[in-house]
Amino acid sequence: MPTYQREVRVESPLEAVWDFHSRIRGLEALTPDWMHLRVEEVRGPDGIKRGDDAVLDAGTTVRMSMRPLDVGPRQRWTTRITRREEGDGTAVFEDVMEDGPFPTWNHAHSFYAIDGETTLVRDRVEYELPVVRGLLGPLGWIGFEPMFRDRHRRTKRILEV
Repeated sequence: MPTYQREVRVESPLEAVWDFHSRIRGLEALTPDWMHLRVEEVRGPDGIKRGDDAVLDAGTTVRMSMRPLDVGPRQRWTTRITRREEGDGTAVFEDVMEDGPFPTWNHAHSFYAIDGETTLVRDRVEYELPVVRGLLGPLGWIGFEPMFRDRHRRTKRILEV
């Protein structure tokens, strides 16, 4: 299965980076404008609707839609947080697409304290491309690279002081 990975060092403590990425408002702030993201509904593990300050706990479901480059119909996407763990100088949460344009999408968001003021942020996505899976291999990387590069730039801009 194809895998995409990208990482960035952020001059900000792990606690701040983790808290920011662990909330819906972080997802909204980090998604490139050209994706035209709409978070339509967030439900916690208990099934109760949550707002944009919701923490992405294991079991949380997020329904959203996107219209990349404002072309074509909006793409619906439902993801579930399957794992959320914090350890000594590390933190991770993972989400899996339950419904959306990719047959497979497993995204691990990992955070590592390098020292008291620097955090390594790593995104790792295992995926299958839609429809013509075997033919479009490099397109996954081509599409992911600008999106994650922009996400990591935004992370630095928002969190570095």
